[in-house]
Amino acid sequence: MAAETAVSSLCDNNFIPVSGDWRWRAEDCIIDSGKTGGSGWRTPAMIMACGCLVLMLSLGTRQSFGLFLPPMTFDLAWTRETFAFAIALQNLVWGVGQPFAGAIADKFGAARVIVAGGACYALGLTLMTYSTTGLAFDISAGILVGLGLSGSGFGVVMGVVGRSVPAKKRSAALGLVGAGGSFGQFALLPYGQTLITHFGWLNALLVLAATSLLIIPLAAALAGKNTAAHASDQSLTAAIHEAATHKGFRYLTASFLVCGFQTAFIMVHLPAYLVDKGLSPVEGMTALALIGFFNIIGSYGSGLLGGHYSKKNLLAWIYGIRAVAIALFIALPLSAIAVWGFAIAMGLTWLGTVPLTNGLVAHIFGVKYLSTLFSIAFLGHQIGSFLGAWYGGFMFDLTGSYTTVWIFCVVLSVVAAALCVPIDEREVVTLRVGGSGA
Repeated sequence: MAAETAVSSLCDNNFIPVSGDWRWRAEDCIIDSGKTGGSGWRTPAMIMACGCLVLMLSLGTRQSFGLFLPPMTFDLAWTRETFAFAIALQNLVWGVGQPFAGAIADKFGAARVIVAGGACYALGLTLMTYSTTGLAFDISAGILVGLGLSGSGFGVVMGVVGRSVPAKKRSAALGLVGAGGSFGQFALLPYGQTLITHFGWLNALLVLAATSLLIIPLAAALAGKNTAAHASDQSLTAAIHEAATHKGFRYLTASFLVCGFQTAFIMVHLPAYLVDKGLSPVEGMTALALIGFFNIIGSYGSGLLGGHYSKKNLLAWIYGIRAVAIALFIALPLSAIAVWGFAIAMGLTWLGTVPLTNGLVAHIFGVKYLSTLFSIAFLGHQIGSFLGAWYGGFMFDLTGSYTTVWIFCVVLSVVAAALCVPIDEREVVTLRVGGSGA
């Protein structure tokens, strides 16, 4: 109830009774909340609260994988590239699978997709403990966990949330739910490190697998019909074609690729980088946890700002800040204080791109196919994640250093900022009727 109360201010005084169900006003175009008569419980506040928890478990668990790189590669005599490739594959499978998961969720409802994703996630984590070869690890950590993330990640959850709040409050709601994923990183990183320290990496994975099963019951709150599906005559094929031919959508997807490259590289390789430089594994864990904590502020703050200012300009600022933060981090002498400062700066911008990107897609193209279209843009993010995780391991094995990759991250930030500026934020006029909202 506390979580529901915390988000209820975004959802007040917007209901009207329609055929026995409580729905939002037609111009706000969102999802059924369930039957009334005093027993309805799938309120927008409950949807947002459970969406936060799903992302907390799903994204928080994957953010801990970098902690497993040193002990697993040492015990199994793997190269860092072997470990990194599986995580890179995971990001790619997540990205490729999410548009399909989003389309299924838009058509048949999100709950089934999230349940399947949670089950696949837990299976992948369990099989990681039996993976003694690179191929087995690719299947468990790469393919199975990647499929689990595609069903329980941003695209599916935020599609439901984007339709469950009125247009004027959508950006803030998406930021709040995105902050749930950030809190997962903050909470589950110390949790994962404690498990590794006291029980070993193998048992830690088994406990994380059991924890991820909590995603399944939470999916019940995100069950419901997509009433926006009846708001226009536009087909899914037409919506995809419309987005694919929109220059702004292509620029948005390309800039999202940069976000994925940077976050995956840092998530997977920062703990090992700090150990290489003489710091302890705890300091690496602390850095990732700080990123997660400050991204709670950054993600929600981005959502709030996106409701008042240009989303594309906010995205450009985020990439610009990252360029400066990374450049200073590699230029200044390494110390615990420098690591903390870098983690705070990155945390404030870490997933702030997600509510802004999702909000832009909803504003430009409407919410009928929001899960699908955002998931296609997110595929760009995950292609970048594949490259960031893999390229980091490849360059380290090749040169014994991450310096080249850090410099590349700075250059990519500048490119991404430049790509965001020319995006046309105006709503596209199509067959959609009844108002898509913004």
